[in-house]
Amino acid sequence: MNRLAIIGGGSWGTALSIVLAPRFDRLRLWIFEKELARRVRAVRENDVYLSGFQLPPDVEVTSDLERALDGASIVLSVMPSQHVRRLYQEMLSRLNDSMVFVSATKGIENGSLLRMTEVIGEVVSTNFQPRICALSGPTFAREVAKGEPAALVVASNDQAVAQAVQRAFAGPAFRLYTNPDPVGVEVGAALKNVIAIGAGICHGLGLGSNTVAALITRGLAEISRLALAMGGRQETLSGLAGLGDLVLTCTGELSRNRKVGLELARGRKLDDIVASMKMVAEGIHTTYAAVDLARKYQVDMPITRQMDAIFRHGRSPREAVKELMERSLKGE
Repeated sequence: MNRLAIIGGGSWGTALSIVLAPRFDRLRLWIFEKELARRVRAVRENDVYLSGFQLPPDVEVTSDLERALDGASIVLSVMPSQHVRRLYQEMLSRLNDSMVFVSATKGIENGSLLRMTEVIGEVVSTNFQPRICALSGPTFAREVAKGEPAALVVASNDQAVAQAVQRAFAGPAFRLYTNPDPVGVEVGAALKNVIAIGAGICHGLGLGSNTVAALITRGLAEISRLALAMGGRQETLSGLAGLGDLVLTCTGELSRNRKVGLELARGRKLDDIVASMKMVAEGIHTTYAAVDLARKYQVDMPITRQMDAIFRHGRSPREAVKELMERSLKGE
């Protein structure tokens, strides 16, 4: 467990390469964009996605998947959710059953409505039965890259796999807890981004702390309803991958999804906002999947429905807030 391949060179993948480098004898970071990979190799800085941070000298940067995966004992995937299936299909011939697969991607696949570990499992199991876990928690890439203390969970149905990754990844400023509930962890990780867009809208409309606190609390309630309907555990949603990540993403200035909400409240069109962003705001794609999941499991998710109405039907952010407040009264 001493050779790591990180597949995805965005801000989170780059930050993980910085914090995990001391833990591994060999670490290779795969970056999709060939020119960016060449530049990062030369200057030791990812100036597009995580500027201002030097990569450790022993992090090898490549845009060659075969090179990245060769001899890896752990494959840590950090690509956007819409690319997970395609990339694992592309990597499949280079994967083997001695590897452990860790998903740090937060999202739900549109269409199939599968969690990221399920997508990986579906692709890889055509060749062998993979050992998979999910890595999640309240983390901003820049703060992790600075070496500030962070706590995460590693979730798997196989406790031995979770414990092995915990031992491999944990360091002085990077604390990991094992969790036996990948459903709750991945649903919480994905859907908190939807609520964070709503939090950004509240801030952009000039609404105060009362409103944001209510949004976070009721957002957690609807995330929990869905996670439980899908087989997750309530205690997971009260932990780092649920409440912890939700609070961070809804209130932190570094949150990409919160910034999308801010811009929507200022009157910008969604397509224009997305086009202006260097990094992916997963909450947009997740909203569409979450609406379908709510329908499939017959779960009431009013905040998510309002986000969907803003994205797909042009509802104004202020009207969305009004409709949420004027829903029929009920018990908590």
